[in-house]
Amino acid sequence: MEPNNGVKTWQWVVTAIVIIVLIIIGIMVFGGKKAGGPTDVTTSPSPTGTASQEVNRIVMADQYPGNVVYLSSIQLAKGGWVVIHKDNAGQPGEIIGSQWFDAGINPGKITLTSSTVEGGTYYTILHSDDGDKVFNATKDLPLKDSNGAIIMKIFRALASVGAEFKG
Repeated sequence: MEPNNGVKTWQWVVTAIVIIVLIIIGIMVFGGKKAGGPTDVTTSPSPTGTASQEVNRIVMADQYPGNVVYLSSIQLAKGGWVVIHKDNAGQPGEIIGSQWFDAGINPGKITLTSSTVEGGTYYTILHSDDGDKVFNATKDLPLKDSNGAIIMKIFRALASVGAEFKG
């Protein structure tokens, strides 16, 4: 019996555990749908019907109550607005915050004019820009996916969102 067998076995066990943990993390981040975790909402092809795929997407999670909403990732084919709405009987209602984002993939945060409250439901919606980089709810219309649905993410304000990074 070789004296190194115990060490080699231990190294294999640790290596196997690390690989399993990495696979689980990969599934949670890229393929799993964990409640309260980061979630891709919509990937939309170009509304103009061009051959290139223009992607617009929101990645975020439930938030702590307060006056700031954190976004894990906003992906826009063209610069535009991310707008936060209060809930109005199951539909987006009053606008309580907006922030300009350049084209591409960007993390970010939006400071709100009215704080979110514990247990409240809110909507994050992507909006186009009419070219002036000043948000106007009547001119800067919501972006839609290839099926004609508004690109949005519904989130809740919860004091117990967990110890993991939220945004």
